[in-house]
Amino acid sequence: MIGLNEHLDAAVPPPPPSRAGELAAKIFAEGGWLQNGLGLEHRPEQEHMARSVARAMENDVPLLFEAGTGVGKSLAYLLPGIVHAVDQARPLIVSTHTIALQEQLETKDLPLCRRVFSSTSQLERYATFKSAVLVGKSNYLCTTRLANALRDKHELFSTPEHDELQRIAAWSQTSLHGLRHELTPPVSPDVWDLVNADSSACARKYCDCEKCFYQRARARLAQANVIIVNHSLLFALLNAGGAQARGGSRGVLFPDDFLVLDEAHTVPEVATDHFGLRLSSYGVDRMLKYLYNPKTKRGLLQRHGGPEARQLVCDALEASYQFFNYIAEHLLDKQPIVRVRAEGVAEPWLDGPLLALIKAVRTAADRFDEGRDREELLEQTQKLKAVQTGLRQFLGLADDKAVYWLERSGRRHTIVTLRSAPIDIAPELRDALLRRGTSVIFTSATLAMGGRIEPFQQRIGAEDVRSAVVKSPFDFERNMRVFIASDIPLPTARDARLALDALIDYIQFCTLRVRGGSLVLFTSYHDMRQVAAALGPIYAHEGRPFLMQGADLSRTELTKQMRAEGNAILFGTDSFWTGVDIPGDALSQVIVTRLPFEVPTQPILEARAEWITDRGGSPFSELTLPDALIKFRQGIGRLIRTATDRGLITLLDSRLLAKPYGREFLQCLPVARFERLTRENRDTRFMPFA
Repeated sequence: MIGLNEHLDAAVPPPPPSRAGELAAKIFAEGGWLQNGLGLEHRPEQEHMARSVARAMENDVPLLFEAGTGVGKSLAYLLPGIVHAVDQARPLIVSTHTIALQEQLETKDLPLCRRVFSSTSQLERYATFKSAVLVGKSNYLCTTRLANALRDKHELFSTPEHDELQRIAAWSQTSLHGLRHELTPPVSPDVWDLVNADSSACARKYCDCEKCFYQRARARLAQANVIIVNHSLLFALLNAGGAQARGGSRGVLFPDDFLVLDEAHTVPEVATDHFGLRLSSYGVDRMLKYLYNPKTKRGLLQRHGGPEARQLVCDALEASYQFFNYIAEHLLDKQPIVRVRAEGVAEPWLDGPLLALIKAVRTAADRFDEGRDREELLEQTQKLKAVQTGLRQFLGLADDKAVYWLERSGRRHTIVTLRSAPIDIAPELRDALLRRGTSVIFTSATLAMGGRIEPFQQRIGAEDVRSAVVKSPFDFERNMRVFIASDIPLPTARDARLALDALIDYIQFCTLRVRGGSLVLFTSYHDMRQVAAALGPIYAHEGRPFLMQGADLSRTELTKQMRAEGNAILFGTDSFWTGVDIPGDALSQVIVTRLPFEVPTQPILEARAEWITDRGGSPFSELTLPDALIKFRQGIGRLIRTATDRGLITLLDSRLLAKPYGREFLQCLPVARFERLTRENRDTRFMPFA
């Protein structure tokens, strides 16, 4: 973990007055500093948002704010947020969901903020604000642990791993940040585990703060006015206690901080993923082999434990194999995800061996009065206890407000994971974010569902929180055309083949008719692969670049290649519905193949549907439809990214016209008019921009 407990512990003095509201009014007003100083256009929607954000920050209250594409929401929360942070000496935490937005904030938006503050003498004191990116502690190299590993390499590593250590040591001499992802080719996980900063051995009393990459990052973090983090790490830290774990009277991650959650439509999903149990066979195996690996005869207990302690590790490894193998063979033999509804799905084979091992590791730690070795052994004791507690909770279904399930994953589907998650995430978010005595801003281009923001408020426990919506300033009526295919068979089991054939036919026609690039959004990997198999050779024959998710390139690399090609056709599923930003003709059409309804058999959705039914509600109208509407809005929002963009939205799901709920999806479109397509009329009616 990042080590929040090592942050500044000084008592927080009363803050001075904030000028966020006063200065936001002058920065964003028509003829204000943003317009006159930098020549940026005045956007009334952006001014409205900036004023609202500043007011919430000054009053330490939460706010929900939907800002359509093109409003400029990053500046609308960053500029007043930085003023407030500097004036009150309080850190502003900005959390995002996608890497692309994190990079935009760090490399584009924050430098632009400095330019704004430097443009007039009345803002100069804010131009020197400091920023930092919050990264998980295990991503950093610890030079102290590296030195220890090099010293003990013959005891800890085999010969090939010696070479890995030497490569890491050479890289550390030139690396600026010491982050794992900067090291290519990637280092093996087992070697990195012994040199990264996620250990009690990486601490100020053991590390040279001028040399240790993590300690240097901590120092930057402590001085930062703006801290950028991603949602996943944010909620992992909140699940570990956040500011509350340190006794802060207010604040989310750090005492007296305040928070902006951009791309906030993803918050319920990410929070659900982290506010629960995740215990895998792979993680347990690595944890035990860190203590002692019977094959290599290496590990922490090779140095600090006797034969009996090492045998206890072997016993725990055998029990772990027995436990997880039983689950794989008896419960996950027919499907990769199985919901658990009753206690005792497996015998607690691991409980006794873990208890014995915990006592042995604690005994080994007690041989030291103090120091690095004692702290590291005690740290391993806590990890063993956490696994034991997690196993007991899972086997006993300890929380009646949670859903429990088993998963099989990994390239060979050999990793077994025990999972749990809260059925209703609202109470968790209310406690972690909304009752911390500080301002928390939720913002996104898509918070409202069917024109109403209340469903999202209920989802996050923010029914009493003030909300606002401003529409995009873009001229969609001029720059967007919408087409809906009305003659594709409904995707029922009986007509599945006919529907797929029609889908292939329409995608071929629409993608080849448009000169620029097309993003084709699927809801199913199976459909995507079948369409790709049919159309890939045709695109090759036509000389059109064809890209597909799940091949060799990452989403970021696929997006970059699509920008570069200018007329590529990109097939994508779940992650491509949001966060993809390709302005210009390189993305001239977005094709939605199916309405993005989630599979109702997924354990969390299934449990929530049952919970809603028990309360007398409708799972479809309260859960399935709202989620689909937000994802639909995100998908079509990929098209128009700048004021000069123009293009087509092509919708290949006839349920939009045939089902009553289709009207709610049509209301999500930023234009009122659309053209109905059939295979008989499409040659004359499907009209791309010239």
